[in-house]
Amino acid sequence: MKTEILYAPDISAKDQIARAGKLLKKGKLVAIPTETVYGLAASAYNEKAVENIFIAKGRPNDNPLIVHISDEKPLSDIAKEIPEAASICMKAFWPGPFTAIVPKSDKIPYSVSAGLETVAIRMPQHPVARAIIKAAGVPLAAPSANLSGSPSPTTAQHVIEDLMGRVHAIVSGDDSKVGVESTVVTFATTPPRLLRPGGITVEQLKEILPDLVIDQAVLSEPEKGQKVASPGMKYKHYAPKALVTMVSADSKAFSEYCNKNSEGYDMVLGFEEDRKNITLPFESLGKEKDYRSQAELLFARLREIDQKGYKNVVAHAPEKKGVGLAVYNRLIRAAGFKVIEL
Repeated sequence: MKTEILYAPDISAKDQIARAGKLLKKGKLVAIPTETVYGLAASAYNEKAVENIFIAKGRPNDNPLIVHISDEKPLSDIAKEIPEAASICMKAFWPGPFTAIVPKSDKIPYSVSAGLETVAIRMPQHPVARAIIKAAGVPLAAPSANLSGSPSPTTAQHVIEDLMGRVHAIVSGDDSKVGVESTVVTFATTPPRLLRPGGITVEQLKEILPDLVIDQAVLSEPEKGQKVASPGMKYKHYAPKALVTMVSADSKAFSEYCNKNSEGYDMVLGFEEDRKNITLPFESLGKEKDYRSQAELLFARLREIDQKGYKNVVAHAPEKKGVGLAVYNRLIRAAGFKVIEL
């Protein structure tokens, strides 16, 4: 398959945005920039196009997709109902990195929802993403634009590396600013439940949803055979080819562990505070308390691990605070849930 590269650094690239919209209307696959990560988009109403997303990514078809909208008009077509708590959160966090799971309408194919009676909906903040959705004239189903299981793409180059020749077009825009996928909350349960942490933090959510429950799968592996309601919950995910071990410890204990076990690892993924005490090759995730920088850097660093040929990596676990919880959630999956507590 020949893949077109469309350049749309901002919404002034009207011809490129219109081209992306035209392809999507025809049932084609187009990778688009968003503020979280790049997404691989297809019409959410076109079952064949949605099935092609799974084929292009090599994604298991029991892993649901998120439907992206540019405004609230399609909600009545997508959702059977919008619970009041979901509506309040939509008003508070849209457009932005927040996904609400609600009962789905019959118009959404089961290929989008992975056979569930619910649908995940998001309104991205990224102006080019919203312009492309508007140009397509339909809501777009869009998981991350990468090969399934590999680190999510935060630049157009990441998408090109994974999906060139597998999709009809890649829209090259700016780098993703949030750096991790959206926060996902299901409103199909009472009380609402956090299924995936992201750019909207637990602390922000609890200001509106004081009874919010954090699903156990956020910090641990779901039970074998469990059906999941959100992307990013079930499988070893976001992982480089290298073996990653996550270590939860303070900076002193982490550095001591790395140096003591230096023969077992060939690279350290840590914080700036760790660098001066570690003898192994080192890549930084930013400062220990700067969770948003960690999120922005994480997937690029995981991709660099493979590009530089590292095989066994030890990663410093971030704190489970703010966006740090989202970084922890992605790293624990990249490590296949292998965590050493010191």
